[in-house]
Amino acid sequence: MALSWITVLAIFALSSIYCILSHPNPELWFQDLFPLKVCPANANEKTFYGIMFDAGSTGTRIHIYTFIQRSPEKPAELEGEIFESVKPGLSAYAAEPEKGAETVRQLLDMAKEAVPPSHWKKTPVVLKATAGLRLLAEHKAQALLSKVRAVFEESPFLVPDDSVSVMDGTYEGILAWITVNFLTGQLYGRNQQTETLEQSPVDFFTSFQMFNSTYKLYTHSYLGFGLKAARLATLGALDMEEFHNVFILTGETGFEPCYSEVLKVVQGKLHQPEEIQRSTFYAFSYYYDRAADTDLIEYEKGGVLQVRDFERKAKEVCDNLDSYSSASPFLCMDLSYITALLKEGFGFGENTILQLAKKVNNIETSWALGATFHLLQSLGLSH
Repeated sequence: MALSWITVLAIFALSSIYCILSHPNPELWFQDLFPLKVCPANANEKTFYGIMFDAGSTGTRIHIYTFIQRSPEKPAELEGEIFESVKPGLSAYAAEPEKGAETVRQLLDMAKEAVPPSHWKKTPVVLKATAGLRLLAEHKAQALLSKVRAVFEESPFLVPDDSVSVMDGTYEGILAWITVNFLTGQLYGRNQQTETLEQSPVDFFTSFQMFNSTYKLYTHSYLGFGLKAARLATLGALDMEEFHNVFILTGETGFEPCYSEVLKVVQGKLHQPEEIQRSTFYAFSYYYDRAADTDLIEYEKGGVLQVRDFERKAKEVCDNLDSYSSASPFLCMDLSYITALLKEGFGFGENTILQLAKKVNNIETSWALGATFHLLQSLGLSH
């Protein structure tokens, strides 16, 4: 038998009284009442948000994270992420900083749609620039960052003191490590890689605190070893057409001559811990992109490769340039460089396992999540 509207109203009134009495902020109980639910599932739960911009060399990306804290005694849990990006990166606007800041404004408009207006004033927004801006002249980088900060100040969001900055490479490594280990469920109770820590240069490891624990981490940023920088270092003053012509004139084509050129960029220039031969790694960025471009992995799903797979594909592409030239004129060089960097640079074995993933549990595998955790803790928004 259907309940009368009087009975329903009485039940609604009783539940409302319970919500008022049990809510941590009774005067705000009605905000949880309408429009989605009569009473919160847990009166101690709270939802909050963080907005992190990753200003990289090839594009600017926004990560809008939603967190739930189920009790004051427990760390916040990641509920979801909204991700979008624009190209080119901020560094491409070195001569036009206003245009660069406008790309950030466009992405920030997405955050206004994703974050409820009631949370705007307590949702922090931060931009951290990486390799692209590190390589710019200081005054040009600061001009860009100044314009971006002005965009943030005009927004309705919380703007911390250090909201716009160029991120140190070591710090980037820490944050990426936090993200991957959090998403794979390995952040707590991890064993230290003691051999690597004992045998590494002192400036290759760092200690940091997270979730009331202290971690000692091996991390180092090799500035100038990204894909674009490696292309420039390999080509020198030559453009791509001239580079190919040199090989044609000398009668040298295929993988071997290309590999010997890129090898000059990396050989003997990177530290090689012994433990690297016995470990499994996550690989992102251009490792992922080039593997997907050549069907080593599915673009949406990622996959698991060995270092030998990159070398095999490099030989296939370089020895059949006519078949792959339409995909990218740099494909042979890029795959050869990746092979050289992994084998001769970092010292990976041919059988070293590489987990290639853009997302883990549907969350982007970016340092941005680790940075947002750290930000929320520093602002006292997460425990």
